[in-house]
Amino acid sequence: MSTITERNLDKTGAARIDWVKFGSYLILLVFAILYIGPLFMLVNTAFKSLGEFFKDPIALATELNFQNFVDAWELANFPTYLVNSAIYTIAATLIYVVTTVFVAFPIARGYYKFSKYILLLYVIALFLPPALIPQFQLILNLGLYNTRIGYIFLFLINPIGMIIIVNYIKTVPRELDESAAMDGCSYFRFILTIVLPLIKPAVATVTVLHAIGIWNELILPTIYLTNDDLYPVTRGLIVFEGVYGSNWPALAAAVLILMIPMLFLFIFLQRYIIAGLTEGAVKG
Repeated sequence: MSTITERNLDKTGAARIDWVKFGSYLILLVFAILYIGPLFMLVNTAFKSLGEFFKDPIALATELNFQNFVDAWELANFPTYLVNSAIYTIAATLIYVVTTVFVAFPIARGYYKFSKYILLLYVIALFLPPALIPQFQLILNLGLYNTRIGYIFLFLINPIGMIIIVNYIKTVPRELDESAAMDGCSYFRFILTIVLPLIKPAVATVTVLHAIGIWNELILPTIYLTNDDLYPVTRGLIVFEGVYGSNWPALAAAVLILMIPMLFLFIFLQRYIIAGLTEGAVKG
């Protein structure tokens, strides 16, 4: 304790400022303002009346106007769009996570002849632009254009999830593989009952990242979906903005409604996310 005190005092006995720590906190404060500031303005706008917003857009709301959320819910056809987004997000994420775990395990264990090179291809894929034109031609030729199944198929491959799960599986002891083989445990049973519980943090991390990506996707529904009944919530928000773009409070309320499901998903799984990212980053 005395050593710490001496380090923080100068020759005159006055407290000395730790400029490195002060600069670090200052940088964190600046980034916090940059991130939280727009979100605060969005929430503030969502609770204003239209007249109050046009009177002073940046002033604090004098009262909580929940009518904006009611208007956004009814005018933006959110029930249909939210159901569509939920179907796309749940189905695509579930299929993607399960198939990724089954494919990642033999890659992580080196059971494939060129496992390292297969993983390298996934790493390279992170830096490649999306192949929109070949993808569009494939979906069109398969007769899956403007269908739910075709749209879900677009989200069944994601390199970052494979990389995270492969690196996390490498932390699972190989002795479990041998014990399961000696007990006559099948491959599918071994993955579902032993591997999946052990890599729960990585699965939770990939689930959140993939689900948020699908939920917030804007380009793909614009390209592949033309039927209003199939629109996800992001595409429906564009339609709502085009019709009621001058009603900024209702538009802000609609954006908040769009955020709520993924916010609850993140809160529910956030205790696993940090562990999934850090453990997966250690092994390579």
